[in-house]
Amino acid sequence: MKIMFAAGGTGGHINPALAAAGEIRERYPDAEIRFVGTQDKMEAKLVPAAGFDFVTIDISGFYRGLTIENIKRDIQTVFKLLRASSQAKKRIRAFQPDVVVGFGGYVSGPVLRMAAKLGIPTAIHEQNAYPGITNKALAKRVDRVMLTSEKAAQYMKPKNPVAVTGLPVRGEMLKANRAVSRAELGVRDDQLLVLSMGGSLGAETINRAMVELIAAHHTDKRLYFLHAMGQFGLWVPEKLREKGVDPDAEPNVELREYISDMDRCMSAADLVICRAGASSLSELEALGKASILIPSPNVAENHQYHNAMALVEENAACILEEKNYTPEAMDALFLSLIDDDGKRHAMEQNALRRAKPQAKREIADIILSLVPAQSEA
Repeated sequence: MKIMFAAGGTGGHINPALAAAGEIRERYPDAEIRFVGTQDKMEAKLVPAAGFDFVTIDISGFYRGLTIENIKRDIQTVFKLLRASSQAKKRIRAFQPDVVVGFGGYVSGPVLRMAAKLGIPTAIHEQNAYPGITNKALAKRVDRVMLTSEKAAQYMKPKNPVAVTGLPVRGEMLKANRAVSRAELGVRDDQLLVLSMGGSLGAETINRAMVELIAAHHTDKRLYFLHAMGQFGLWVPEKLREKGVDPDAEPNVELREYISDMDRCMSAADLVICRAGASSLSELEALGKASILIPSPNVAENHQYHNAMALVEENAACILEEKNYTPEAMDALFLSLIDDDGKRHAMEQNALRRAKPQAKREIADIILSLVPAQSEA
């Protein structure tokens, strides 16, 4: 049995593909699995590190904005696209896969289109509530379409019914114990842990919001703030000091550049303030966490807004868009959850109801169902 995965660009595309590939490898250790990606993106490190074969094609996306530099890059992209199909065909013929699966990113387009053209069974997985351009186009061609959010179906025209599988969540996240995590973090039973972050680089709006919230509420003994500033947010401690708060001297304020133990921190949290990437939202749902979502406006198709609204419409989260952010608006929203246990607990239950803890298994089942009988290991 041979299965080819195409995924690239961001961890949001690559990690779910790795999770599905890992599930298949556990069931069928002799299965041959190969990933196709690009040589200059995250997949070039993540895939080999996970122990899978990795080959590349040369492709990139278009740049937005009419600048001379972007126009030059876009001209190069056009030439790359013209070559990508032949490169994809070469990779597919060399491997002779039984199934080809795309998890998003520019690389998925030429690989899945060529696989479908060659008559190989195909499937795609869309992580976001508003699908990307590549997956919207591929949905018309592939044999199976898998979705994280049912809302994505209204933007696609697949030739077969879609399957809402959810998005795989790391096993350690599902196994985390709230009481143990809180004890390890030093959070008292009578405190509410406010976990906030904006990704590994940091998000300026979330950093500014947390400076204001911590400055306003650091004396509230009910609260424990754990904030990840990110690489570009190392100014946060100084800004807090300007507001009269010494984070090093506050027992209920903890600042980090990055959270490496997200399973511990997320499981311990009572309220999470974060972006609305698909992976983060799946973790919020899996652990049943109340949240204030501040979607990034700097993503393709504004997909984080659509991701967030899928939860907001079911009272499983609150949203505050960057364009509407003010310290006053954030403070009011924050207090509406901190001061109302019932509202927060209802949100937790609604988030938990959306969870799909078997996502990895369901995705693997669908991929394996496409393998021709004579090729099964």
